[in-house]
Amino acid sequence: MDQPEYRFKIDAFTPETFPMARLADYMGDLAVLLGEQEHVHFVRLEPGSTVLVQRIDRESAPRVRDRIRALRPSEGQGAGDALSAFKAIDRRLAEDNATGELCGDGGAQIIRFPGREQPQPQPLTFGAFRQPGRLDGVLIRLGGMGETVPVHLEDECAVHHCFATREMARRLARHLYEAPLRVHGAGRWERDAEGAWQLKRFDIADFETLDDSPLGVVLARLRRVPGSDWRAVDDPYAELQQLRHGPGEVH
Repeated sequence: MDQPEYRFKIDAFTPETFPMARLADYMGDLAVLLGEQEHVHFVRLEPGSTVLVQRIDRESAPRVRDRIRALRPSEGQGAGDALSAFKAIDRRLAEDNATGELCGDGGAQIIRFPGREQPQPQPLTFGAFRQPGRLDGVLIRLGGMGETVPVHLEDECAVHHCFATREMARRLARHLYEAPLRVHGAGRWERDAEGAWQLKRFDIADFETLDDSPLGVVLARLRRVPGSDWRAVDDPYAELQQLRHGPGEVH
């Protein structure tokens, strides 16, 4: 055939029940997967399980064929955007409790999408550990029952749930909703199933107040210091962040 066709089959929905917005999502990912987007055309939905049919212009057919043949998702081989499109399609299929396949003109399967059958990641078995560190934030909540009381610090990105002795809590209380604090202590970290480290608990041993003056005011002070090199710093904000937090510290 001068204009070959590719069929993408989904074993869920029917043309009558397929939500239009979801269909558009699949069509967009397929366009990226096949490449040559100006020369790949959606022509019809076939009945039964949903089948999306794409027709390829004759001049682009060899490039699309070679692109698809080179795609081996399980080995991480293929064009980067094609691999990303495969993952996006497979993720959508899993969400729709479906599997899929891309077939050529003769009906032979070229690419299989496991979708709902893809192996589920196993939780990582890394135990929790404690590490000294520090956190910055505004004290927004304090108090509770017991010898160790909850302390909530709010920074630009999150609220940190910390703990302190009653004596430390009394010292902290006078700073409620005032200038930012820097608390020092030890944190308990756990690694989740996706491999990200989460801070589960932070015990405060000491703290200090931070200057909440605007950045421009702070820089003006620094530049007035005799012998200061701050006038030559290209990105003073980045430099201040580095000095404030340091590499590899909890913040």
